[in-house]
Amino acid sequence: MNRFALSVSRGIARVTESALGPYQSAVIRIGFAGTWLLFLLRELPHRQELYGPDGPWSWDLAHQLVADNGAFTALMWSDGQFWFEAVYALAVLASVLLLLGWRTRTMSVLFMVGVLSLQNRSVFMGDGGDNVLHLMSIYLVFTRCGQVWSLDARRAARTRDARARGEWIPDRVGPVLWVVLGAVLVAVTSGGRFDSDWFVPALLWGVWLTQALWWAIGRYARSYEPRVLLDIVANVVHNGALFVIASEACLIYATAGWYKIQGSRWQDGTAVYYPLHLDYFSPWPALADLLAGSGTMVMLVTYGTVIVQVAFPFTLFNRRVKNVLLAAMMTEHAVIAVLLGLPFFSLAMIATDAVFLPTSFLLLLGGWAAHARGRLFSSRTPKPLPEGADSAPPPDDPEHTHVGPEGSSAPFSSGGHPPPT
Repeated sequence: MNRFALSVSRGIARVTESALGPYQSAVIRIGFAGTWLLFLLRELPHRQELYGPDGPWSWDLAHQLVADNGAFTALMWSDGQFWFEAVYALAVLASVLLLLGWRTRTMSVLFMVGVLSLQNRSVFMGDGGDNVLHLMSIYLVFTRCGQVWSLDARRAARTRDARARGEWIPDRVGPVLWVVLGAVLVAVTSGGRFDSDWFVPALLWGVWLTQALWWAIGRYARSYEPRVLLDIVANVVHNGALFVIASEACLIYATAGWYKIQGSRWQDGTAVYYPLHLDYFSPWPALADLLAGSGTMVMLVTYGTVIVQVAFPFTLFNRRVKNVLLAAMMTEHAVIAVLLGLPFFSLAMIATDAVFLPTSFLLLLGGWAAHARGRLFSSRTPKPLPEGADSAPPPDDPEHTHVGPEGSSAPFSSGGHPPPT
């Protein structure tokens, strides 16, 4: 009993003391932001047909559907061309900033708004990757996905260095963002624009008020207890969101595998053969014909897909087997992207699978990326300074300031005042 209680206490401490999986959550952030950004840029010439007011799925039809299912989309607030272009541009900008990790808490919310607005405007566009991106854009709001590999992390490091030198750098960007977005939120609510279900409006208001509470406690609290309590709550929410993302991935693979078992084409080993002969799923006909020409290969790929998908949730209890199947599934999605012409579906699934990647592997990738970046920038010879010029480096950008919940796993350890974004 004592061992059980000790294990429980250690588990509780692990969940509350830190935001787990900082590198995994960073890869998920980069993966989904990059996937959505590439999709928006790829469909930029076709955006009017996909989501515009003059598309086949008209604004009136979309309005009827949204009124029936209660989905959230900002594109239903106006049927004008300017509003559509503004929302599309906001979706692109939020994706870029979330990819870079700038003010990740705010950008994750705007990223979610962009994804829901466009996808719920024309629900019949896209493939299964859209459904995954739809869900993950909501889950990302609850994660602390800017702890590493982000501009927030860089800003947090500079802030810690400044505090160590006894300097105080005020935050100017955070309060401005908070006030502007708060004014927009008040205007939208008072104007009756939220005709969707309660979840999205409650989430937007909850995040905005939470950021205000975080800033107020960080600035005016006389003791560390309220700050520590907020940090614990943020860690628990982050860890819960990561658990939901992992569970979602397991559910996707388990249901897909068990439904495949019930299909006759998957039972006789020919399910992979037929999509390879459809023009819609054959961007490279020669490659598709090469694979489809081998009956043994088609059967192995068909059965192997079912076995890997059904077995994966059970391999989470064995790290080595899990890593092998994880590599197999990522390779499978990469092949699907090339052979069947579904790159965004594959990228979305690979980004979801990233939650299971081992930290040692991610650290190795980060080291390679840092080494490559160092070699790239070191190859540029600096220009000589003018005679008599001071060779000391310029001071840090005064806009770099303290980072709140998205930039560090322990943002208030030295008594810094957090920004509201």
